[in-house]
Amino acid sequence: MTVYTLPELPYDYAALEPHISGKIMELHHDKHHKTYVDGANTALEALEAARESADFGSITKLEKDLAFHLGGHTNHTVFWNNLSPDGGGEPDGELSAALSEFFGDFEKFKSHFSQTATTIQGSGWSVLAWDSVGERLNVFQLFDQQGNVPVGTHPILMLDMWEHAFYLDYLNVKADYVKAFWQIVNWQDAAARLADARTKTAGLI
Repeated sequence: MTVYTLPELPYDYAALEPHISGKIMELHHDKHHKTYVDGANTALEALEAARESADFGSITKLEKDLAFHLGGHTNHTVFWNNLSPDGGGEPDGELSAALSEFFGDFEKFKSHFSQTATTIQGSGWSVLAWDSVGERLNVFQLFDQQGNVPVGTHPILMLDMWEHAFYLDYLNVKADYVKAFWQIVNWQDAAARLADARTKTAGLI
């Protein structure tokens, strides 16, 4: 059976300072992300045992466990790569054109994405994703690690709004954390994700 593994960060813990501290990055990656990886693997093992015994009395719980923990794993894997110590500024090329096409211009997109992030009730993510059905970019709030995700979307840019992602640095001032995020966005990674999503979904609908 395939086992999920914790990916290494593409930079040092302290590489994103002063925007995100090395302490947060270490805890976030080594503790929180690892917990999601372990949880997804545990759920897979339990589902395998249920199939072998033909005892599906806990199937609803196990499916929810897998969705939550696998969501945490995939979300964070995208998030780490969406960040870069050489990031910030504005995107160019096809990503810039797409943001203008679907949101008006970059500043309007940035405002929309930021408001989506700061108004999440509880824990969740702000997500820019390619909708393979409508063939367009959308922004939406992802609740917890897996809720409210439209089917057929491919994540392009994700911002973790769980308190563990920012509280040690920004306390409860979410807006300052979101402002700092724009200084370390890896637009090259986001552009590559958009190009890949468009290629994978071209002609499928």
